[in-house]
Amino acid sequence: MKKRGIFICIEGLDGSGKTTHAHRLVRHLQEKGFDAVYTTEPSRGELGKFIRGTILEAKKRVPRVVEAFLFAVDRVEHFEKEVKPALKEGKIVVSDRCVYSSLAYQGAAGLDLEWIEKINRFALPPDLAIYIDVPPEVVVKRIRRKKSVMERLETQRRVKEVYMKFVDNGKLVPIDGDRKKAEVEQNILKLILEFLQNKA
Repeated sequence: MKKRGIFICIEGLDGSGKTTHAHRLVRHLQEKGFDAVYTTEPSRGELGKFIRGTILEAKKRVPRVVEAFLFAVDRVEHFEKEVKPALKEGKIVVSDRCVYSSLAYQGAAGLDLEWIEKINRFALPPDLAIYIDVPPEVVVKRIRRKKSVMERLETQRRVKEVYMKFVDNGKLVPIDGDRKKAEVEQNILKLILEFLQNKA
Protein backbone atom coordinates (compact mmCIF):
# COMPACT_ATOMS: atom_id res chain seq x y z
CA MET A 1 0.00 0.00 0.00
CA LYS A 2 1.37 3.39 -1.01
CA LYS A 3 2.16 5.97 1.62
CA ARG A 4 -0.33 8.84 1.67
CA GLY A 5 0.85 11.88 -0.26
CA ILE A 6 1.36 15.43 0.97
CA PHE A 7 -1.14 18.26 0.53
CA ILE A 8 0.47 21.70 0.17
CA CYS A 9 -1.42 24.96 -0.27
CA ILE A 10 -0.09 28.27 -1.58
CA GLU A 11 -2.04 31.34 -0.47
CA GLY A 12 -1.73 35.08 -1.05
CA LEU A 13 -3.41 38.24 -2.20
CA ASP A 14 -4.34 38.70 -5.85
CA GLY A 15 -1.13 39.62 -7.63
CA SER A 16 1.12 38.09 -4.96
CA GLY A 17 2.57 35.57 -7.41
CA LYS A 18 1.05 32.49 -5.81
CA THR A 19 -0.03 30.89 -9.11
CA THR A 20 3.40 31.40 -10.67
CA HIS A 21 5.15 30.03 -7.60
CA ALA A 22 2.78 27.07 -7.27
CA HIS A 23 3.59 26.05 -10.86
CA ARG A 24 7.32 26.58 -10.35
CA LEU A 25 7.29 24.62 -7.11
CA VAL A 26 5.71 21.64 -8.86
CA ARG A 27 8.31 21.84 -11.62
CA HIS A 28 11.22 21.99 -9.14
CA LEU A 29 9.84 19.07 -7.15
CA GLN A 30 9.41 17.00 -10.32
CA GLU A 31 12.99 17.81 -11.35
CA LYS A 32 14.13 16.49 -7.96
CA GLY A 33 12.28 13.23 -8.52
CA PHE A 34 9.10 13.87 -6.54
CA ASP A 35 5.72 12.92 -7.98
CA ALA A 36 4.13 16.37 -7.69
CA VAL A 37 0.98 17.75 -9.30
CA TYR A 38 -0.59 21.21 -9.55
CA THR A 39 -4.21 21.95 -8.81
CA THR A 40 -6.23 25.07 -8.14
CA GLU A 41 -9.30 26.56 -6.48
CA PRO A 42 -11.81 27.30 -7.77
CA SER A 43 -11.47 23.84 -9.30
CA ARG A 44 -11.38 22.89 -12.96
CA GLY A 45 -14.72 21.10 -12.55
CA GLU A 46 -18.09 22.40 -13.74
CA LEU A 47 -18.83 24.35 -10.55
CA GLY A 48 -15.32 25.77 -10.50
CA LYS A 49 -15.72 26.90 -14.11
CA PHE A 50 -19.03 28.56 -13.20
CA ILE A 51 -17.40 30.40 -10.29
CA ARG A 52 -14.53 31.58 -12.46
CA GLY A 53 -16.68 32.59 -15.41
CA THR A 54 -19.57 34.18 -13.55
CA ILE A 55 -18.24 35.53 -10.26
CA LEU A 56 -14.52 36.10 -10.78
CA GLU A 57 -14.16 36.96 -14.46
CA ALA A 58 -17.57 38.36 -15.36
CA LYS A 59 -17.59 39.95 -11.88
CA LYS A 60 -21.31 39.37 -11.40
CA ARG A 61 -21.99 39.90 -7.72
CA VAL A 62 -24.03 37.32 -5.85
CA PRO A 63 -24.96 37.48 -2.16
CA ARG A 64 -21.86 36.80 -0.03
CA VAL A 65 -23.51 33.86 1.70
CA VAL A 66 -24.31 32.26 -1.67
CA GLU A 67 -20.75 32.89 -2.82
CA ALA A 68 -19.40 31.25 0.34
CA PHE A 69 -21.54 28.15 -0.21
CA LEU A 70 -20.49 27.90 -3.87
CA PHE A 71 -16.81 27.94 -2.95
CA ALA A 72 -17.38 25.42 -0.14
CA VAL A 73 -19.22 22.96 -2.40
CA ASP A 74 -16.61 23.34 -5.14
CA ARG A 75 -13.91 22.70 -2.53
CA VAL A 76 -15.49 19.36 -1.56
CA GLU A 77 -15.71 18.32 -5.22
CA HIS A 78 -12.12 19.45 -5.77
CA PHE A 79 -10.95 17.27 -2.90
CA GLU A 80 -12.98 14.22 -3.89
CA LYS A 81 -12.15 14.29 -7.60
CA GLU A 82 -8.60 15.68 -7.68
CA VAL A 83 -6.83 15.93 -4.34
CA LYS A 84 -7.93 12.69 -2.65
CA PRO A 85 -7.09 10.37 -5.59
CA ALA A 86 -3.65 11.99 -5.98
CA LEU A 87 -2.91 11.68 -2.27
CA LYS A 88 -3.94 8.01 -2.35
CA GLU A 89 -1.33 7.52 -5.08
CA GLY A 90 1.31 9.07 -2.81
CA LYS A 91 1.68 12.29 -4.80
CA ILE A 92 2.56 15.75 -3.55
CA VAL A 93 -0.42 17.95 -4.34
CA VAL A 94 0.31 21.67 -4.64
CA SER A 95 -2.92 23.65 -4.57
CA ASP A 96 -3.16 27.25 -5.75
CA ARG A 97 -5.48 28.40 -2.94
CA CYS A 98 -7.48 26.34 -0.46
CA VAL A 99 -9.89 26.97 2.43
CA TYR A 100 -7.87 29.93 3.72
CA SER A 101 -8.89 31.93 0.64
CA SER A 102 -12.54 31.63 1.60
CA LEU A 103 -11.76 32.59 5.17
CA ALA A 104 -9.70 35.58 4.07
CA TYR A 105 -11.81 36.97 1.23
CA GLN A 106 -15.28 36.17 2.52
CA GLY A 107 -14.23 37.04 6.04
CA ALA A 108 -12.95 40.39 4.78
CA ALA A 109 -16.36 40.88 3.14
CA GLY A 110 -18.01 40.67 6.56
CA LEU A 111 -18.98 37.01 6.95
CA ASP A 112 -18.32 35.35 10.30
CA LEU A 113 -15.10 33.31 10.27
CA GLU A 114 -16.53 30.57 12.49
CA TRP A 115 -19.47 30.18 10.12
CA ILE A 116 -17.13 29.98 7.11
CA GLU A 117 -15.10 27.33 8.90
CA LYS A 118 -18.29 25.40 9.70
CA ILE A 119 -19.50 25.21 6.10
CA ASN A 120 -15.99 24.16 5.07
CA ARG A 121 -15.68 21.47 7.74
CA PHE A 122 -15.50 18.78 5.04
CA ALA A 123 -12.48 20.46 3.45
CA LEU A 124 -9.19 18.65 3.93
CA PRO A 125 -6.75 20.87 5.86
CA PRO A 126 -3.39 21.07 4.09
CA ASP A 127 -0.32 19.45 5.59
CA LEU A 128 1.47 22.73 4.94
CA ALA A 129 -0.01 26.09 3.95
CA ILE A 130 2.21 28.94 2.77
CA TYR A 131 1.21 32.58 2.67
CA ILE A 132 3.15 34.69 0.16
CA ASP A 133 3.24 38.02 1.96
CA VAL A 134 3.16 41.04 -0.35
CA PRO A 135 1.96 44.50 0.74
CA PRO A 136 -1.54 45.34 -0.58
CA GLU A 137 -0.16 48.51 -2.17
CA VAL A 138 2.27 46.42 -4.21
CA VAL A 139 -0.23 43.81 -5.42
CA VAL A 140 -2.70 46.46 -6.54
CA LYS A 141 0.03 48.04 -8.69
CA ARG A 142 0.85 44.63 -10.15
CA ILE A 143 -2.74 44.10 -11.30
CA ARG A 144 -2.94 46.03 -14.56
CA ARG A 145 -6.46 45.05 -15.60
CA LYS A 146 -9.53 46.96 -14.43
CA LYS A 147 -9.88 46.32 -10.73
CA SER A 148 -12.86 44.42 -9.37
CA VAL A 149 -14.10 44.95 -5.83
CA MET A 150 -11.80 42.16 -4.64
CA GLU A 151 -8.78 43.86 -6.18
CA ARG A 152 -9.22 47.30 -4.68
CA LEU A 153 -6.67 48.48 -2.16
CA GLU A 154 -9.04 48.76 0.79
CA THR A 155 -10.36 45.25 0.11
CA GLN A 156 -6.89 43.76 -0.16
CA ARG A 157 -5.94 45.39 3.13
CA ARG A 158 -8.89 43.74 4.87
CA VAL A 159 -8.07 40.42 3.24
CA LYS A 160 -4.47 40.61 4.47
CA GLU A 161 -5.69 41.33 8.00
CA VAL A 162 -7.59 38.03 8.01
CA TYR A 163 -4.68 36.11 6.47
CA MET A 164 -2.38 37.46 9.18
CA LYS A 165 -4.62 35.98 11.87
CA PHE A 166 -3.81 32.55 10.48
CA VAL A 167 -0.12 33.44 10.20
CA ASP A 168 -0.15 34.49 13.85
CA ASN A 169 -1.78 31.25 15.02
CA GLY A 170 0.65 29.13 13.03
CA LYS A 171 -1.74 27.76 10.41
CA LEU A 172 -0.05 29.69 7.58
CA VAL A 173 3.72 29.91 7.12
CA PRO A 174 4.70 33.34 5.74
CA ILE A 175 7.16 33.86 2.91
CA ASP A 176 8.26 37.39 2.03
CA GLY A 177 6.92 37.85 -1.50
CA ASP A 178 8.11 41.44 -1.92
CA ARG A 179 11.48 40.33 -3.25
CA LYS A 180 12.95 39.26 -6.58
CA LYS A 181 10.94 36.41 -8.08
CA ALA A 182 13.91 34.03 -8.09
CA GLU A 183 14.59 34.68 -4.40
CA VAL A 184 10.97 34.03 -3.43
CA GLU A 185 11.02 30.88 -5.55
CA GLN A 186 14.11 29.54 -3.79
CA ASN A 187 12.80 30.39 -0.33
CA ILE A 188 9.58 28.48 -1.01
CA LEU A 189 11.47 25.48 -2.37
CA LYS A 190 13.83 25.48 0.64
CA LEU A 191 10.88 25.53 3.03
CA ILE A 192 9.13 22.68 1.21
CA LEU A 193 12.21 20.49 0.98
CA GLU A 194 12.88 20.92 4.72
CA PHE A 195 9.25 20.07 5.44
CA LEU A 196 9.38 16.93 3.27
CA GLN A 197 12.64 15.84 4.89
CA ASN A 198 11.05 16.14 8.33
CA LYS A 199 8.02 14.15 7.14
CA ALA A 200 10.14 11.33 5.72
